[in-house]
This record gives sequence, structure tokens and C-alpha cells, in this order.
Amino acid sequence: MSQAKTPSAEKRQIDKKSGIGVRDLVTCAVFTVIYFIIFFACGMTGFVPIMAFLFPLPLALVSGIPQMLFYTKVRSFGMVTIMGALLGLISFLMGYGPIGLCFGVACGLIADLILRAGGYKSMKCSVASHCVFSLWVIGTMLPMWILGQAYFEPYRASQGDAFVNEMMAYLSGGMLVAVVAGIVVCALVGAAIGTKVLRKHFERAGIA
Repeated sequence: MSQAKTPSAEKRQIDKKSGIGVRDLVTCAVFTVIYFIIFFACGMTGFVPIMAFLFPLPLALVSGIPQMLFYTKVRSFGMVTIMGALLGLISFLMGYGPIGLCFGVACGLIADLILRAGGYKSMKCSVASHCVFSLWVIGTMLPMWILGQAYFEPYRASQGDAFVNEMMAYLSGGMLVAVVAGIVVCALVGAAIGTKVLRKHFERAGIA
């Protein structure tokens, strides 16, 4: 007689076939491009000084739908890490510095671990994964706090003193905390919208 598989047995079965194939890499590439387009569009709002700090909020919100769709296709550990690494690498090549690359890998890895902890079948884990993954963008912004005024000085010639002075006025530990909290809240909302819009995809993927 065949025995019913326990949740842990099902999870082990998923892990056994969790090798990343060509199709998985294509999926990662496609969704990375989609995410980057949203990242770039939100980043363009940085011409307004306050949005240079707050652009990760609409990014976490708008990316909720494609990211949750991506999670319905993730069945191999490492796919989210690859996506985070690619985004971090792109941001590094764009001049955001190596911290963004490190955050991309770290947040992608943690998001991957959260998905695997839920056996790739947990809606709550998918939402939590999106919240953690959305924090990778903080790595592209940390040089502002680390370097302080030295970071903004090169912008005086192109953006003017008023722009730089306003940017410096926003630069505080409180702003960093507010941005992190805002990303988490917006990611939660974005994930909730994503799950409602893509409910049929989640049902087809067996995610509850």
C-alpha cells in the first residue's frame, strides 16, 4: 500500500528536483528585466529631492504584482538569489557602488530561504519573501548616509546648490528608518494586490 506523503516528505521531494535548469534561468532573466524597468522608472523620480530617498516605496508597491507572479514559478532554491544578484550587479554597473550588489545577493538569499521554509506553497512566506527582497535597494542608497556631504558635492554643478542643500536636509538616521519601514509597508500592500490580481496563478501553482 502506498502511504500518504507528509508535508516534510513533499518538501524533500521538491528539494530533490530543485536543480536550476535553463528554463529557470530564463524565468529569472525575464522577471529581472521587468523588475529593473520598474526600478529605473521609480528611480527617475529622484530628480525631486525627497523622491531620491522615497523612490523605493513605489518600487516595493508596483513590483508586487510581477514579483508575486515570479514566486508562482519558483520551485528551485537559488532563483530569487540569482535575481537579487543580477539586480545588484546592474546597479553596481550603473555606479551605485558595491553595497547594492551585496544587498542584492543577501536579500535574495534570505528571500529564497523564506520561500523554501514554506515549501514553495505558502502564501504568507511569499509575501514575507517579497518584503525582504524589496529591502535590497537600501544597499544602493547607503552611500548617501556613509559619505554624507561628499556624496552630494559632485551634484552642485549640475543640479545647483538648492538641490544639494535640500538633499542634505533630508539626510538623517530618522529618514533611513522611515524608508526601511515604508518599504516593508508598501511591499505588504504590493504583495496583497499581487495575490488578488494573480489568484488564479497561485491556485494553479498550489500556493495557499
